[in-house]
Amino acid sequence: MNSFLRDRSLSWERDVEFSDAELLAEAAGRICYMSFGDLQYRKSTTDYLANIIRNGHESVLEHASFTFLIDGVSRALTHQLVRHRAGFAYSQLSQQYHDESGCEFIEPEWGDDEAHLKEQWKEWAESTRSLYKAMLSSTRKLNNTELSLKEKTRGARSAARSVLPNATKTTLVITGNARAWRNMLSVRGCIPGDIEMRNYCLQIFKILRKEAPSLFSDFELLNDELGAMVKKI
Repeated sequence: MNSFLRDRSLSWERDVEFSDAELLAEAAGRICYMSFGDLQYRKSTTDYLANIIRNGHESVLEHASFTFLIDGVSRALTHQLVRHRAGFAYSQLSQQYHDESGCEFIEPEWGDDEAHLKEQWKEWAESTRSLYKAMLSSTRKLNNTELSLKEKTRGARSAARSVLPNATKTTLVITGNARAWRNMLSVRGCIPGDIEMRNYCLQIFKILRKEAPSLFSDFELLNDELGAMVKKI
């Protein structure tokens, strides 16, 4: 960028305290109008990006991306996340290649009067793990074939994973551009009844706001009887 400006005898007065993501989005926007030097109207990165967002010119935000390692969430949550395809990339723990004999489950939030349900839930979780292990070791049909050990293992895990529920704990890596993250937060951040999704969006937003505040300045934290949530202003 410096070479580009220098070759054209242009200058870019910019704020040094901003993140690379924010400056990249600003640079992309300024290229559209070549608003450098004498044509640089808004000097502040905050003001420039706020104007971009206010006018709906968010395509320049797609140049900035953020990658998260997500751990300890349920498969139910990730089934919803992967519906957000545009602008995102996902790499998730495979139940075909990973032995889930020691799998853990994400408990729902229990009410004060639901102790009996919680106890039943824990019994179900242990029963599910036991059934998974039993199915994993029962490979008689596969053993009667000429499949390789790798494929026999894959087949056994494929059969055994059929009993694993939405509550199964999982791990994944997510990369998304700033525009995609903004859309996801605006759609998912304040759903009243989805507690796990609200908590997920809350943690994502706290990091994004810290890393690139100007790109998420039009979001705020609100509270209701269920706790904190993220909402687009």
